Amino acid sequence: MTSTPARADNQTGGPERSTAVTRDDLEGALRETLSRRVAAPPPLAVDPAGLAIRQARRIRRRRTLTGIGLAVVATSALTAGMAQLGDHPGRVTSPVVVLGGPTVAASWPVAPAPDSPPADGQAELVVGGALVTADGKRHDLGLGPVERAQRLPDRGGWLVVSAPTPGGRTLWVVPPGESPHVLLAGAEEIALTTDGRRVAWRDGDGLFVAGLVGRQLVAATGTPAAAGAVPVRFVGDRLLVRARDGGHLLWQPAPGPLPAGDRGVLDVYGVLPDGRLAARVPAADARRSCLALLDPVTLDPGRTGCGPALTDDGLGAVSADGRWLLVNGRTGSTGAALLVDLASPGLTVRTAGPVVSGAVAWTGSTVATYVDRGGALTRVRPDRTVAGERASSTLLSGVTAGDGPVVVTGGS
Repeated sequence: MTSTPARADNQTGGPERSTAVTRDDLEGALRETLSRRVAAPPPLAVDPAGLAIRQARRIRRRRTLTGIGLAVVATSALTAGMAQLGDHPGRVTSPVVVLGGPTVAASWPVAPAPDSPPADGQAELVVGGALVTADGKRHDLGLGPVERAQRLPDRGGWLVVSAPTPGGRTLWVVPPGESPHVLLAGAEEIALTTDGRRVAWRDGDGLFVAGLVGRQLVAATGTPAAAGAVPVRFVGDRLLVRARDGGHLLWQPAPGPLPAGDRGVLDVYGVLPDGRLAARVPAADARRSCLALLDPVTLDPGRTGCGPALTDDGLGAVSADGRWLLVNGRTGSTGAALLVDLASPGLTVRTAGPVVSGAVAWTGSTVATYVDRGGALTRVRPDRTVAGERASSTLLSGVTAGDGPVVVTGGS
């Protein structure tokens, strides 16, 4: 038996399978390849759903980081820890706290040029997003419905809080001679100091406090808050918070849990120069309530007056010198604005004018200005009210209560 000699190149002598391919085989392979490509299309270059999911996750991460303390923005003008929350209307910078994506006009009109604060008895208004100055000039700012507005000191412009929307509230700073700038959006509730230099807000499950420098919120501090806890007003360097159960507490802004709320405080109308709070507290008869001056540390009531029948809308304001409180109440079965002499031993009460519908702007202790439920601009002068004279009201030309006129506070 003979053997075939091995090849030196380690190759076999011929192919192990036939290389002959018929035309039918080629057509079948082509059809199979094409059918597989149709059944499994290539991935899209852009995945819209994936982008939306990633964007939502980024927003949630940013909101979480905000509660930890807001990211640091390096700047030569401010120390480490500054958080820039809003830079330009419609443009979001990192870290993001402007959450609502507010609609911005292509070219916002500017605010009026710097001017002196309104004179005694005069008032500024915001009506349908337009600022109406004390001399009657109208400046359309394109802001939409407004809930509150106040002047900044040193002719620094205005702070404006929007009416609540499904997306929350928006805070604008309106520098004189410039367009409005968004500072904050998507907040559930916003509180401001009387001088406008500090801002508090609730966002998600946290409470936050920051300083306002120019057009930036800086040095923010936050803490987790129970559902329903919202900022009310500043009391010195602390924040008055309405708790979930309807009571109130004072929070020194710092990380950490909130203290328990005091259910004996129903509403707080303002702060006196010595720090005491003018508030509504429960009476011995659970169906009534009393007016009390609270200790600024413990919130314990001091002098109490249970004569006036106060309403539960929480509307009212204390004069700058702490002498007077204008608050909603009832005389018999009729609603009215009541003037309370906080310096009198029994907290003397007099009927002053029609029911207050929103903010009250005090000019020192001489005039309280507000918009009543009929949309009229009403002025209460305590000296005349003590003499038995009723408030004077002026119908606003071309304005109805449905237009939502808001009195601008501050500036006195």
